[in-house]
Amino acid sequence: MQKMENYVALILAGGGGTRLWPLSRKEKPKQMLPLVTNHSMFKVSVERLMPLFPPERVYVATTADYAEDLQQECPQVPAENFITEPSARNNAAAVGLALTIIQKRIPDATVAMLTADHHISKIDVFRDVLEAAYELAQEQRIVTLGISPAFPSTGFGYIEQGDIIGTANGFDFAKSERFTEKPNLVRATQFVASGRYSWNSGMFIWQVSTAMSEFERQRPDMYTLLQRLQPSVDTPSFEATLGEIWEAMPRVSIDYAIMEGARNMVVIPVDIGWSDVGTWASLYDILDQDRFGNCGKNGDDKRIILDAEDALLYSDKLTVAIGVDNIIVVETDDVLMICHKDRAQDVKQIVNYLRENEMKDYL
Repeated sequence: MQKMENYVALILAGGGGTRLWPLSRKEKPKQMLPLVTNHSMFKVSVERLMPLFPPERVYVATTADYAEDLQQECPQVPAENFITEPSARNNAAAVGLALTIIQKRIPDATVAMLTADHHISKIDVFRDVLEAAYELAQEQRIVTLGISPAFPSTGFGYIEQGDIIGTANGFDFAKSERFTEKPNLVRATQFVASGRYSWNSGMFIWQVSTAMSEFERQRPDMYTLLQRLQPSVDTPSFEATLGEIWEAMPRVSIDYAIMEGARNMVVIPVDIGWSDVGTWASLYDILDQDRFGNCGKNGDDKRIILDAEDALLYSDKLTVAIGVDNIIVVETDDVLMICHKDRAQDVKQIVNYLRENEMKDYL
C-alpha cells in the first residue's frame, strides 16, 4: 500500500432514497437502514474503507436531521468530521461545504467522494481501485469510477469513455468524454452495445485544490461564498458565517455544477459488485434468494410461499404468497405496499402523490 496520509474519504449521507418507500422515510432514510446486512448501509460504507482510511480521515456530509443518528452508528469517526448543512440545497452545496472545511484542515488533501447508501460486494477490488485513483489524482486529474454496465439501465447516468490511455495500480483508465443523464431504453441499449460507456457511480477522486479550482472556474458564485466561509472554519464565528452564506447557495447537483464540464477527467471502468440499491427491484437483485428466486429481509424466515417465484416479501410479520410471481410486498407499521417488480421505479410517483396531497405522516 502506498503512503497516502493526506487521502480523505468524504461520504455523502444526506439523501432520502424515496424509491425505497415505505421503508425509507424522511426520519430514517435509506442510508440508516439495514437493507443488505444487519448493519445500516452507512455503517457498512464506513467499515469497508478500513484500513485504507482510518476513522480520523473519514468525513461525512449530511444534514442536521441525520447527523446525531449517524454519529451513533459510527462513533469511531470524530464528531468534528460530521459536516452538517443548515438546510438541504442539493449536493453541490454539500460537497463545496465539506471541501472547504477539509481544505482548511488538510490543505494538500486528496478527497475520495463516496456514497453512504450503495452496495459493494467486491471490497478488496474497491480498495485497490481507490489506490489507483489516488495515484491519478496526484497528476491534477479528476477520477471517476465507471461501473461496467450489466444491462441497459434507464435509471442510471452514463459516462462515455475514450481510448485507454494508461494503467494505474493494475487498472486501465480512459479519458472521460461526456456524461449522459438517464437515457431512454433505445439509447441505453446502444450505449451498452458500444462498449464505450460505464454507469456513473457518483464516486469521484480529486485533490481538494483541483476541486476548488473547478468551482472557481465553473461556479464562481458558489466559490465566492465558500471563500468567505473558509477563514471561519474551526473558529467561534463559523456557524454565523455559514448561516450568512447558505441561503445564497444555489440548488444544483455536483454533476451539473462541476462534473459535466470538468477538465482533465478520467474514468476507471471497474467491476466492484456495485448496486445503488435505488429501488426495491435492485435490492431484490442483491439479496440471498431461494431456489425459486424468492427472498425477504436479511435473516428472515417468516415466509410461506406456494407456487410463487421471483418475489420479494419484506415484512416482520408472517407473510404468505400463493401463486403470484414477480411481486414486491413491503410492510411497515403504517403501510402495506404491493407492486409488480417491473414497476418498482414507480414508487417515487406514490411519494410525489403523498407530498401533493399533504399526507406528510406517510413520508
